[in-house]
Amino acid sequence: MTTDVIDNPHAIARAIPQPTRKETVIYWITTGIVAAVMLASACFFYFAPAANEAFVHLGLPNYFRVELTVAKALGGLALLIPSLPSTIKQFAYFGCGLTILSAVIAHSASGDGIAHVIDPLIIFGIHVVSYVYYRRRVANA
Repeated sequence: MTTDVIDNPHAIARAIPQPTRKETVIYWITTGIVAAVMLASACFFYFAPAANEAFVHLGLPNYFRVELTVAKALGGLALLIPSLPSTIKQFAYFGCGLTILSAVIAHSASGDGIAHVIDPLIIFGIHVVSYVYYRRRVANA
């Protein structure tokens, strides 16, 4: 380290690259989409009578609907809260990704149409973009 950095603490802050406005916008838009999908599906699972039929169609027990509702709600909220520790965010990203990919597998196995497989794959792609930009933000912090 040079003496300039030691003598001037603000030089250290300038040395760490901050996320650009574009990166921040991409992060929040993709994260918002994924969180909205998680929270909306949690609401659907809890409030819509058709959710029971959907779980029966997929061959899943009703208690799993309750577990998935709670997990999706907590995961969606965890993605949106900026002050959460990185470890919790990592678990939320993993859990949301797992539920999205599980939807692809469940719909494929039950013989649902291609739209029921493509939709979650698109959301998964958005989820990956959100995670990549999250990691960039963490690396710059």
